[in-house]
Amino acid sequence: MNGTDTNAALRSQLGTLVTESANDRYPDLAALDTLALATAMNGEDSTVPAAVSLVVPAIAAAIDEIAVRMARGGRLIYAGAGTPGRLGILDASECPPTFGTDPSTVVGVIAGGSAAIGSAVENAEDDEDAGAADMAALALGPDDSVVGISASGRTPYVLAAVAAARAAGAYTVGFACNAGSPLGAAADIAIETEVGPEFLSGSTRLKSGTAQKLVLNMISTITMVRLGKTYKNVMVDLRATNDKLRARSERTVLRATGTDPATAAAALASVDGSVKAAILVVLTGLSPAAAATVLASHGGHLSKAIAHPDS
Repeated sequence: MNGTDTNAALRSQLGTLVTESANDRYPDLAALDTLALATAMNGEDSTVPAAVSLVVPAIAAAIDEIAVRMARGGRLIYAGAGTPGRLGILDASECPPTFGTDPSTVVGVIAGGSAAIGSAVENAEDDEDAGAADMAALALGPDDSVVGISASGRTPYVLAAVAAARAAGAYTVGFACNAGSPLGAAADIAIETEVGPEFLSGSTRLKSGTAQKLVLNMISTITMVRLGKTYKNVMVDLRATNDKLRARSERTVLRATGTDPATAAAALASVDGSVKAAILVVLTGLSPAAAATVLASHGGHLSKAIAHPDS
């Protein structure tokens, strides 16, 4: 197939995608004043959570599979091109400070490599070989999970990455913003948030990107809840790398234990800033060393350690 035929076939394929369709509600954006534009755009954005709600069962099923693998030492890998790739990297980069994970545990991979984070890399999303090679470089196994993210659901780089991950035995999720996508079909499970035509036709960094951010928030946060990275509804594995986070750590111990600020600060100091261990020390009277041992014996689950401090 020559270049002309290829372009014609691609135009035909894109013409069937909701994410590429024109938004007939706003045929001439420049004809609207700024307030009307902002109001209209906000109205379009408000439809995204409803679209996500329709696929919550699939999201939950994917999270359960990811969490059981991560509990065995597996990794969560996001793979995408352009905006989806950047959102995957954003979500992955926020897991270490929020949940105390090792940076190698949740990883974002983007077509075109690090250069593509800040600018577009020509033809990167079409590079199937790179998608497969990027997965091969991770030496994936059956305890790993790969979430391929593509608004269209047909991005060659992402399709190749998911195919390579599945062939390596990893659990795979195909996350697209079109129903019945090739990406969804290629993965173990499909998450397809059909958000409709974009406010600016074809600009999938908008509603599609918002849906991707919402779903990635759910995947990483709920997975970490399942892994014991939270206690009740607070972050107890956060890394206090600045004054704000150190103050948040102390407030967390105060909230979880009802103790006084001096006791909370002393407990944190005795366990090298570990919020989990500080809470356990305050609530059970365990020594710092014993608290660390008990937490480890319960797989880091603070609620289990509090309930069974002698285990």
